[in-house]
Amino acid sequence: MVAGQPEKAQNERIKLRISQQAERYVRRDAPVESRRIAAGGALPLPPVELATVLFALTHDPDASVKERAQKSLEELPDNVCNTVLSSEESQAPVLSYLAHAYKDDADRSERLSLNPSCDDRTICFLASLPHRRVVDIVASNQQRLLRCPEIVDALGDNPLTGRATIDRILSFLGLERPAAEVVEDSEDDALPPPTEITDEDALDALKQLLGDDASEFAPELLADHEGELDEEEEGSLLSMVSKMSVMQRVKLARMGNKEARSLLVRDRNKIVASAAIRSPKMTDNEVEAIAKARNVSDEVLRVVANNRDWTRNYQVKLGLATNPKCPVPTALKFLNYLQERDLRNIMKSKDVATPVSTHARRLLQKKGKI
Repeated sequence: MVAGQPEKAQNERIKLRISQQAERYVRRDAPVESRRIAAGGALPLPPVELATVLFALTHDPDASVKERAQKSLEELPDNVCNTVLSSEESQAPVLSYLAHAYKDDADRSERLSLNPSCDDRTICFLASLPHRRVVDIVASNQQRLLRCPEIVDALGDNPLTGRATIDRILSFLGLERPAAEVVEDSEDDALPPPTEITDEDALDALKQLLGDDASEFAPELLADHEGELDEEEEGSLLSMVSKMSVMQRVKLARMGNKEARSLLVRDRNKIVASAAIRSPKMTDNEVEAIAKARNVSDEVLRVVANNRDWTRNYQVKLGLATNPKCPVPTALKFLNYLQERDLRNIMKSKDVATPVSTHARRLLQKKGKI
């Protein structure tokens, strides 16, 4: 296996389908020199079979054969390589190897992300790469997302997973964007059309996921509590949530209580955090606290800032304007609605970004207050 692949994948027994014509090049009882020549890649084989043979030889017991096969496989000519990456006849272990070998190549990663012969683990790896088009393609495959929640986890951790992609995933999972939320700039035109779910088992899984059955969650995460939780109680809830899959956390964001939402809105996964802030149970008091919170992501604060109903609340506007985690353009926008006293505090504050305190000073100067 190429360096960087998961240890589990390296230790698994790999099974390949090899034609009789190709088998003679990889037989362990063949002379080492014959295997070494084959590892050079100059074989009268179609592209997919050639890549399969080279991949098999990367596991040859002879170090020189193995090294030469790796080099040949990772330096396939473009026309041969593109055929292998796009062909549904290519085998999953070969595609997995190439995904790691070409992880820095956006075009080749995109071809792989479109190939249904890639296994879910490989797609999960591709979803973690810094290639926006690959992220969009993976996020559009509904069957994959249902079948392998780890892909959703990888997408949520990827900095390039944009708002339009998050919206699409949440919509698919039953959490629509509220009508009051304004979309500043949509990436929807750049997204590929979603892969529709046709498989009966996938449909059943979707119905189960979106159902109202909350029996999988502890009562402490569902029923509202009286008063504030102490550290031990909050630690217990955090322990419960941390053991859940990303899909479970998204569902809990829709069905859970205030304490569950408070934990989930701080989740490191952007999809989970976005699901929590868009929960239909979210209250005005919670939104006020979130607008001021410094332990939530800028993506959560953007959602708050784009909701016209929430930003009618003065405390929400003030919280966003003074929150150092809030994107500067967003914070600047809300300065225009603040009272003189709050502008003075912001002007003197060392906690806000310099452009925010500077703009607060300008507004006061414009009003002749300083």
